[in-house]
Amino acid sequence: MSKQMVCSCEDVTVDDIRHAVAKGFRDVESVKRFTGFGTGVCQGKSCLSAVAALLAKDKAQKPEGLLPFTPRPPLYPTELSVLASLPVDETQAPVGGMFEEMSVFPPVLRPEAPVPKKAKVVIIGGGILGLALAYNLSLRGEKDVVVLERGYLCAGASGRNGGGVRMQWGTSANIELAKRSIELMGRFARDMGINVWLRQGGYLFMAKTKAVAQRLERNAALHNKHGVPTRLLTLDEARDIVPGLTLKDAQAATYNPQDGVIFPWPFLWGYANACRKAGIAVETFTTVTGFEQSDGLVRKVKTDRGDIACDTVVVASGAWSPEVAKLAGVKLPNEPHRHEILSTEPLKPFLGPLVSVLDSGLYFSQSMRGEIVGGMGDALEPAGLNMGSTLRFVSRFARALTEQLPNLGHVKVLRQWAGCYDVTPDNSPVLGRTPGLENMLQLSGFVGHGFMMAPAVSERMAAWMTSGASDELFTRFSLRRFQEGKLEREDMIIG
Repeated sequence: MSKQMVCSCEDVTVDDIRHAVAKGFRDVESVKRFTGFGTGVCQGKSCLSAVAALLAKDKAQKPEGLLPFTPRPPLYPTELSVLASLPVDETQAPVGGMFEEMSVFPPVLRPEAPVPKKAKVVIIGGGILGLALAYNLSLRGEKDVVVLERGYLCAGASGRNGGGVRMQWGTSANIELAKRSIELMGRFARDMGINVWLRQGGYLFMAKTKAVAQRLERNAALHNKHGVPTRLLTLDEARDIVPGLTLKDAQAATYNPQDGVIFPWPFLWGYANACRKAGIAVETFTTVTGFEQSDGLVRKVKTDRGDIACDTVVVASGAWSPEVAKLAGVKLPNEPHRHEILSTEPLKPFLGPLVSVLDSGLYFSQSMRGEIVGGMGDALEPAGLNMGSTLRFVSRFARALTEQLPNLGHVKVLRQWAGCYDVTPDNSPVLGRTPGLENMLQLSGFVGHGFMMAPAVSERMAAWMTSGASDELFTRFSLRRFQEGKLEREDMIIG
C-alpha cells in the first residue's frame, strides 16, 4: 500500500495527520506533537505548509486558526563544536530570546461552547499535575471535575522538559514520592493504553566541588535508607557506565540504575485521555479571568468562556500559578525562571543513563529516538515568564557537554526551546489549603520536577481531598510554612 508522505524527515503521512485530527488534535502545535511532523532535520520548512493545507482542506480548523508552530533555532543544523566556540560573557545576565512563545492564545482557537456552569472541583492547569489529579479523583469516584488549560495540551512545562525521572533527592519526602511515581510510570502503558517510552537507564550525578561531593555522599546514604540502590562510584566505574566520559574536574559521582527517562507528551495525553473517558471535562484554550468570592470561599471561577460555580478550586498552573492566585488576592512565593533545553540529530544508542553535573546544572540523556536531549541552568537567569531561546544557552551547553563527551563535537543541534521552572524559596512545592480561602487548594512550586512527582503527589492529593483523612504532606508543604519560617529545603535540584 502506498503512503502519501507529508513529512519525510519523520515519516509522517496524510493518514497520520488525519488520525491526529480524529483524536481531537486540531491546532498545528498539537498536531505537530502528536505526529512528530516538523521535528526532524528540516524543522518544518518542507512540511508545515502541507500540513496546514491538509487541515484546511479537511476543515479541521478555521482558516484564521491555522497558525504556524513556533519556529525553533538554530536556522540550520549546527555542530556542537561550532556552538561551543562562540564567546559568552558569564558576568552578564541572559536577556531576551527568540522565538517567544504565545503569552495569549488567539481567540479563534477557543472552543465556541460555554464551559460547564457548575462542577464540584475545578482544576486550573491542564499540565501533568492537574490532569493526574483529575484522573486520580475519578478513580476515587469523583468525576464532577473540570480541568482548565489556557493553551493546548503540552503548551507548558509538562511538554517542554527532558523527561528525566529519578529517585535521587535530598529529602525523605521527595525520595518516597519519586519511588512511587516511577512505580506508577512502570505500569502506565498497561493502565492507560499508551506507550510512554519509559527507559530505566539510571542517573549518573557528578560533583566538581568538595561541597557538592559531600552533598552527593550524604544523599546517597539517605537514598539507601529508603531502599534506593544509589552507590558512590569511583571515576573509573563511572567511565565504565558511560564510555568516553571525561569526568573533567569531577571529585565524586553517584549512580542509581532505577532512575530513567520518559517521553513527556504521551505521558500527558495518557492522563488527558483517561480523564475524558471518565467523563471529566478537559477545556483547552480557556483562560481564567478571576474568581467570585464570599465568606472566605471561592464561589465561582470566571473564564473567558463563562463562569463555573464550584465547591473546590485547585491551582495547578505551574509557573503561571502566582498569576492565577493573584486573581484571588493570594500571593504565592513562587517565581518563574526560564530553563532552556535542546535536542540534536539522532545517533545510534550509546548512552545508558541521564548524566548530570550537579554544580552547573548540566544534564543530558539519549532519547528513544536517538537524540541527545539536554539542558543547563544559568545562575544569572532573572525571574520572569520568558520562553525565548538564546544563543548564550546553546553555547554554554555545547561547551559543557563536549567538555564531558568530546566525541559529540561533530553532532548537530536540530532545535532548542525553553520552559519555565516554578521556583520556591526552599525548592519544595506548595501544597494544600490556602490561608483565608479554605476551598482554594495549591498544587504548584515543584521547581521543574512536577513532571516526575505528578503520579505520586496527585494520588495522595486525591485521597486527601476525597477521604477527609489528614496527610502530613499537605500541612508540611503548605503555604503557611513560609509565614512560619518552617522551610523544607531540597538540595538536589538540577539547574
